[in-house]
Amino acid sequence: MEATAPVENTPARYSRGQLLAYGLPGLPLAGLGVPLFIFLPAFYAQSKGLSLEAVGFALLLARLWDAVSDPLIGMLSDRIETRFGRRKPWLFLGSPITCFAIYMLFVPPEGAGTLHLFGWSAVLYLGWTMVQLPYTAWGAELSGNYHERSRITAFREGMLVFGTLVAAGMPAIVSAAGGGEETGTVLTVLALFLIVALPVAITLATAIMPERPKPATLQKITPDWQAGAALLLRNKPFLRLILAYLLNGLANGLAATLFVLFVDKGLGLPQETDSLLLVYFLAGILSVPVWLTISRRADKHRIWIAAMLANSAIFALVPLLGPGDYLAFLAICIGTGACLGADLVLPPSMQADVVDVDTAEGGSHRTGLYFALWGMATKLALALAVGIAFPVLDAVGFDANGSNDSSALLTLSLLYGAAPVLLKLTAIAIMRGFPLTAARQTELQRRIAENARSTASGDDP
Repeated sequence: MEATAPVENTPARYSRGQLLAYGLPGLPLAGLGVPLFIFLPAFYAQSKGLSLEAVGFALLLARLWDAVSDPLIGMLSDRIETRFGRRKPWLFLGSPITCFAIYMLFVPPEGAGTLHLFGWSAVLYLGWTMVQLPYTAWGAELSGNYHERSRITAFREGMLVFGTLVAAGMPAIVSAAGGGEETGTVLTVLALFLIVALPVAITLATAIMPERPKPATLQKITPDWQAGAALLLRNKPFLRLILAYLLNGLANGLAATLFVLFVDKGLGLPQETDSLLLVYFLAGILSVPVWLTISRRADKHRIWIAAMLANSAIFALVPLLGPGDYLAFLAICIGTGACLGADLVLPPSMQADVVDVDTAEGGSHRTGLYFALWGMATKLALALAVGIAFPVLDAVGFDANGSNDSSALLTLSLLYGAAPVLLKLTAIAIMRGFPLTAARQTELQRRIAENARSTASGDDP
């Protein structure tokens, strides 16, 4: 057995058709993310008359509820075996819950207020977790090879960016079709699209892409919760990566949450919002193959650090912009969009690698639990972005529907441009000297294989 081979026999490289099928659910899942984090907060604040503080508080509370469901679903998807696999059944269970909540949240009835926003956001996050978490864990388990993991991730994240591009371009599509430019109309069209696309994509993915079963020889290695928690806390690469991931996610979340408001109020270019979003995400999807190629020539954490540095250097220019600076901000969208590709491909691939540290120490392939923690970090970052940014703007008297003084606009600019730079620089400091290199991951795969053979022969691993 080669040192980088997985415990069970799997292809050295999956076909593009298989990886494309696996990536398909990423399209509607990303199409859900754009309206949820970019369009929806502004919609409920501007069209439903809720205060920025109420919107931020409702979404933050819903995310806190999500923090309870994530580890539970992660552990259950690790432990429950069915004849259809461990991961795939959860996608089918979560899909109808997600679809129903999408409609209730994106097409709210008359009089919908803070309680409606909180309640249906909580239901949506539950369904989304039931789909997203086992879906990403499934991808992490498809291969034990350091670079093949990046390739698998690239197909999934590429579809995520494409789905984001579709969702970001939906206002222009709706307007061109004669549906007007109202955010409520766009959200209705997006809801109908997602309700159809999500179950179709899940059906195709599960039919075409296999699920790598939990190795039978490792099923005997099941630590109790105390031993399992101790293993997790001793996993230093995991702790470093998830902290850097949280900080980088908060930086990206602030930018995503405030994008519409910054273009509208900071630049005075509300008519350019849709085109700038399209440019940003198009740059992201075009950069994915580039980052994938570069990552084959160096350790993944080094490439990610370089991308975060480049992103910070570009984004540091944002507070210098003023009303009408379209071309300068267009260049910033292209540059930061290109850096987005690294954020999409490299951290999820490294997440699969740090699970190997746990498995090699006796963690019994707890991929679902680990990806539940990644999911919590992602959602916490986005919730903090809304929960911090909107109350701060509210405190300085920022008006999402009217004019603002120079102090309110400066606060918006600093939250959108300067705060993400500081967060990314902190994440970079944490990732410097990250120990899980390609050589180290190869050694971990060798140990996992040895543990499995030892367990199969009846010896202690």
